[in-house]
Amino acid sequence: MDIICYLLIICFICNQAFEAYSQCLQRCSCVEDRHGRSLICMEESAFGAIPQNLPDELTKIRIEKSHFTEIPRGAFSKTPGLENLWLNFNDITVISSKGLEGLGNLTELRLQGNKLRSVPWTAFEDTPALKILDLKHNRLDVLPEHALKFLPGLTYLDLSFNHLTVISKEVFQNWPLYQRLQTMEEERKGAIFGPNVVLALHDNAWLCDCRLKGFVEFIRALSPPIILMNPYLTCSGPDFKAGRFFHEIELQGCIKPEVGTPSTNISLPWGANVTLHCTAKARPDPAVSWTYGLKLIRGFHESQERVDEDTIRSSLVIPSLHAANRGIYTCKAVNFIGNSSVSVHLDVRSADGSQSSLLPGAPRPTDENVYIDIRIAKQTVRGISIEWFAVLEHPAETWFTIHFGRANTDKKETTFIGPGINSYSISDLMPATKYEICVTLKNQAPRPGQCIVFVTGSNITEMEQREKLIHIVVIVLAMVLAVPIGMYACTTDIRFACLEQVMKFWKDRRRYRSPPAMERERQGTFDSLQAASDEGLVNKDSSEDRKVRRRSEDRQYKGKADHSRITAELY
Repeated sequence: MDIICYLLIICFICNQAFEAYSQCLQRCSCVEDRHGRSLICMEESAFGAIPQNLPDELTKIRIEKSHFTEIPRGAFSKTPGLENLWLNFNDITVISSKGLEGLGNLTELRLQGNKLRSVPWTAFEDTPALKILDLKHNRLDVLPEHALKFLPGLTYLDLSFNHLTVISKEVFQNWPLYQRLQTMEEERKGAIFGPNVVLALHDNAWLCDCRLKGFVEFIRALSPPIILMNPYLTCSGPDFKAGRFFHEIELQGCIKPEVGTPSTNISLPWGANVTLHCTAKARPDPAVSWTYGLKLIRGFHESQERVDEDTIRSSLVIPSLHAANRGIYTCKAVNFIGNSSVSVHLDVRSADGSQSSLLPGAPRPTDENVYIDIRIAKQTVRGISIEWFAVLEHPAETWFTIHFGRANTDKKETTFIGPGINSYSISDLMPATKYEICVTLKNQAPRPGQCIVFVTGSNITEMEQREKLIHIVVIVLAMVLAVPIGMYACTTDIRFACLEQVMKFWKDRRRYRSPPAMERERQGTFDSLQAASDEGLVNKDSSEDRKVRRRSEDRQYKGKADHSRITAELY
């Protein structure tokens, strides 16, 4: 008998184990081998998100082409025995900093072919056993200095086919595995035993300037057990270095811009053409611009050309000099280390050889009261374009000033416009905001008739307006339909109430018409006692009420006597 009981228990346990192992997600397949149980989901768009009902005994999960976009917090916390996780060719853009929580046994993570722009590298603090990390064919453009801090046991790292441009050598020098290998190499004098560490860094948009100097030196110094999958890393920029291999270039340290000019003082007659030059030497390449009166110059042709790897020449062409062109022009160069500038003083002589008596940019006396016709050429939700027309005696010498800002405020932004230009555009404005824009001669204050006040459009698109209109129509139709139904319900309730009153009246008439014997018979019941007691609760003040009350009390006393008699008979 005991043997039979033991056999039944064993069969029950085996059956439960079989049912547990036979569970698998829909549109997926489960495979069991000597490494454990695997879940494979390769069907297109099988899931919109990572399933929450994953079997807890899985050791490998492979979900591909499901197009989910996020790895949320604790997504795999119910599978603590997971060792291999493949989530290739989905649309993952976000990984929670606790997305790998509970995966202390994970040794392989593959995220190939997703849309990751960044990775929360601190998330790998929950995966101390990770050895393989595959991030190729994503959109990573930054690798932080401590990215590999929590990956001490990594033996394969694939960052190929991303958008990386600049990496600091400290990224790898702070890697615990690299530090350990360096220590072992020093102690054993070059003899290192252990598995190789493979790095895949090819096919990125490497920008080979001074910022990449340390990384290039690190790549050149690599030796086993750290090896590159593809040792021929190539530059994508700057243009004069594009396509060259890392081992073919020599990079120098970064320096602050140094700006110079051939001449700081230039004097020319009216009508002459002049080109101002400046050279900027810096690493990396600086952004070079010309300003006049602290404002960026518009309307003149500016060009740049490379002199050598570190030097850029910038040229500003000013055609047909006139008095308004007199002044100080500044060439400025800026990079991430600092900035530098140089000024050029330009003087314009009159035809007789004397210097112009007009101040730079000042309007001629004959132009002081000129009328400027301004109008809006085009307006969008976040921008505006204006045009103006003015009858001028010297149009080739007259500058304009644009005054722009919010309406009803004194503070306006000013922009100088060169001769021959009669249009101006502004973008990136705040929607549904009132602005004012004025056009005057240079250095003049706005006068009536020279300004336009306008309001930018709303962010609500035509489609959103149509949706709002549909919502309003639906609400109105619902109200129109609800009124008749409500009226019908109310009239139906009144009808039932009237019917109940008629039935009550008919019952009362039948009760009062009943013979005295039946009335006496009913006086001994609970309903008759309750009805008699209720009759004494109304009409207390009049003499008639007192009579009715005495009669009611007599009946009540009689009813109590009859009730006592009936109770005594029962006993």
